[in-house]
Amino acid sequence: MNLIQSAIADLFDGDSATMLGVLVFLAAGTLAFSIMVAVRVRGSVKRRTMRILDESARTASSKRSLRHSSYKMAQRIIEYTTKHYSGDNQGNMKVLRQRLVQAGIYDQRAVAMFFIGRTMLALGLAGLIFFLLPTIKQTSDTVFWLAVIVAGIVGYVGPSMYVDRRIKKRRLEHRIGFPDFMDLLVVCADSGLPLEAALDRIGREFGDSYPSLSANVHMTNLEIRAGRSLTEALEHFAERIGLDEVRSFVTLISQSLELGSSITDALRVYSDDMRHKRLSRAEEKAYALPAKLALPMMICIFPVLFVVILLPVFVRLHTGNF
Repeated sequence: MNLIQSAIADLFDGDSATMLGVLVFLAAGTLAFSIMVAVRVRGSVKRRTMRILDESARTASSKRSLRHSSYKMAQRIIEYTTKHYSGDNQGNMKVLRQRLVQAGIYDQRAVAMFFIGRTMLALGLAGLIFFLLPTIKQTSDTVFWLAVIVAGIVGYVGPSMYVDRRIKKRRLEHRIGFPDFMDLLVVCADSGLPLEAALDRIGREFGDSYPSLSANVHMTNLEIRAGRSLTEALEHFAERIGLDEVRSFVTLISQSLELGSSITDALRVYSDDMRHKRLSRAEEKAYALPAKLALPMMICIFPVLFVVILLPVFVRLHTGNF
């Protein structure tokens, strides 16, 4: 032992600080290496255990996780809200469900999610203003509570405005694409295709130009394949689109099927009518353009013209060089 100590002392030339640093480094390295080996062994044991566990044990282990518990809780809240609103006030729920379908939201739980989202958004915005406004700016109590109430109202009305905006956007696409839909339907009918095959063909053709209209036509084809009659499927198609032109089209097809008249002739006449309506809407917008441009011209263009015309006269009068 004395020989080892003398050899270490000769190696560091009696410098105790250097020897202490080396010993601390060796101890820390040994500790880190031991921890790394222990963690690695524990990981390998855990992987072997997971291989041994069967599928039921893994499922039971995942069900005990916080993420799964949160998901189950949210699902229960949505199911309870759906059951509550589906059994009460059927008329209003039907209208809301129809609005959501026209907006392109086809989930069965959409009504419950709409009410939950509206309530959470109202409470969240009101709470955000309640806690954030005093830290930003000192205001009176009246202004503070007014801001909180306005934030809650905005959060409550926001989802309805979002749904209305989506409905307006989709209706514009449907109104623009429906005359083309009628033209293609007449072409398919003239070529000898039945109405079901014509709808399937048009749905595939409209996939890039009018995706919303194409999706609704595809759902109509699926309803027909599922066993519903052509009249019922077209009535559901008209409810999803929400346009008077589509309802008139469905009525035309139903009457043609009941009376046994030629569907091709009826479609041709209605297609011409749709073409004239589209031309009439374009002319109406063109005639309304001068009235809409009057106010911007008075605000933006006429003052500039007055300045350009009258400024030289004003300068001459002011300087006396006239």
